[in-house]
Amino acid sequence: MQRGTAPGEAGSRGQRPGCRKSTERKCEADSRRLGLPPPGWACADGDNMPTAKQLADIGYKTFSSSMILLTVYGGYLCSARAYRYFQRQSSQRQAAEEQKTSGAL
Repeated sequence: MQRGTAPGEAGSRGQRPGCRKSTERKCEADSRRLGLPPPGWACADGDNMPTAKQLADIGYKTFSSSMILLTVYGGYLCSARAYRYFQRQSSQRQAAEEQKTSGAL
């Protein structure tokens, strides 16, 4: 693969080193998702390293995703605890009413 060539041009296979043909589509999808240059595309200086902005974007997306997951998990834990609380309250109320009715007989 020649440096500085775009995918589809002569000398470019459109895949990253280490990618097999079966995973070529996955590599392209990963590049698009992460905002990296497409596979086989070399930067002007011949360096395929992501820029500082791209690294910051990846870090921000990762951090945001983890915060979303923690929020969802926290909501689940809170609702499970509230459910148990109300179940316990209703069972205690029912037991108190049974005690009243059994004592009246």
